[in-house]
Amino acid sequence: MPSTVRPFRLTAGDHVRLVSPASTPTPEGVADCVRFLEGLGLRATVGEHALDAHGYLAGTDGHRLADLNDALRDPDVTAVVATRGGRGAYRIADGLDFAAAARHPKLVVGFSEITILLLALWNRCGIPGIHGAVPAADTSSFLSALFTTDGVTVRRRADEPTGALTTTGRASGVLLGGNQDMVATAAGWALPRLDGAILLLEGHGMGLGQIDRQLTMLTNAGRLDGVRAVAVGQYTDCGPAQGGWTAVDVLRDRLGRLGVPILGGLPIGHGTRPVTVPVGTHATLDADAGELVVGSAVL
Repeated sequence: MPSTVRPFRLTAGDHVRLVSPASTPTPEGVADCVRFLEGLGLRATVGEHALDAHGYLAGTDGHRLADLNDALRDPDVTAVVATRGGRGAYRIADGLDFAAAARHPKLVVGFSEITILLLALWNRCGIPGIHGAVPAADTSSFLSALFTTDGVTVRRRADEPTGALTTTGRASGVLLGGNQDMVATAAGWALPRLDGAILLLEGHGMGLGQIDRQLTMLTNAGRLDGVRAVAVGQYTDCGPAQGGWTAVDVLRDRLGRLGVPILGGLPIGHGTRPVTVPVGTHATLDADAGELVVGSAVL
């Protein structure tokens, strides 16, 4: 694994750039992001092409990449926030200015499709990221992850269906992953080695066969070899059930074969009240206690 290069934590007055590396946000959505960030005492600016539309993408690949790299290169920008996920970040992830990112390490904040960018930055530069949305549904975890060095503790929720996956055991390692679709997409080019890591998975809008196929591919390709534990977040709008199986049954069938501690029921992903969590930093998963303790991504 690469050496960790932590960005500085945010403080009041810091400059945050909003970009759209994937699909087009609504103007109202961008305005909500700006209001949320400014309400925290930050200075928010919007990338030139953040509201562009090119099919289902927020502008051409070149324009989306230009906005992202401009933010990574600008020494005045402390953090980069994705306006939304959607589709298309995987088309530009290999074009990131990794040299600039390493010279001026900064937080990149996003989830879902943005997982591919967080994985690429960790794989090439060792820079941790922030898995979460803006505006944040859980302001407390957002503030802790971006403004402090305290890290974030995520506890299993009884009302999350993936809680049924929880086994026993405890493990520590670097927390890597995020959206399952993007973890699978990254295999072979942007996915870091996962041996010694805790794998984080969440999913949205996936069919049961897609969940099965991707996890089977990752296993057969050896990409899950050496994983120490699996943290499972929210799998929303995945289904419908087939043959009596739900998404949870497919996850149990595939992940259970790894023989490592599994902690499900974590409020991470596309569901209700998701928390913000650092990725690419040290974490401890305690399935018996029902909690994932994630270290700080920042200095």
